[in-house]
Amino acid sequence: MRVNQPAGKYYSTDYLKKLCDLWDFRGSGVTNMHGSTGDIILLGTTTKQLEEVFWTLTHDMGQDLGGSGSNLRTPSDCLGQSRCEYACYDTNALVYFLTNEHQDELH
Repeated sequence: MRVNQPAGKYYSTDYLKKLCDLWDFRGSGVTNMHGSTGDIILLGTTTKQLEEVFWTLTHDMGQDLGGSGSNLRTPSDCLGQSRCEYACYDTNALVYFLTNEHQDELH
């Protein structure tokens, strides 16, 4: 299952703990952070657990799910103004806008 990464790939320790606890409970506990798709990959679960994982991610953790397929890979951005003194614009805001714009068109 693919899960979108947060903007700039900034994670809080609280978020990572919740994600790992969820996957230990509902899945295999095996993850792939930012593999070839750029997403967080949660590997190995049963069909019965999928809806439970989706609910927890979207309702309890406020997380977007991946899955745009080969039409659009999950866009990612650099840290931009949050860490780079030479950044000229808000890269996080741009990627958020582009992702919503293109995924709306696809769906």
